[in-house]
Amino acid sequence: MLRFSHFPASELKSVYNALYAHLLQHPELMDTEFLTDLQSWLQHVAGQEGVDVSNHGDWARWLQS
Repeated sequence: MLRFSHFPASELKSVYNALYAHLLQHPELMDTEFLTDLQSWLQHVAGQEGVDVSNHGDWARWLQS
């Protein structure tokens, strides 16, 4: 998970959003270690910024910011 720590959150959000938007077309990506670690890292960063990641709306808004 820490492998993402040296990338800007804005770039990681863009990658995550692009991947997430196309998961139905590429279901083989759904349970990959990469996507799981990326999501975990972004949730960690969001939590550090005071976002309640258990609230889907808050999490989605943060990902789009």
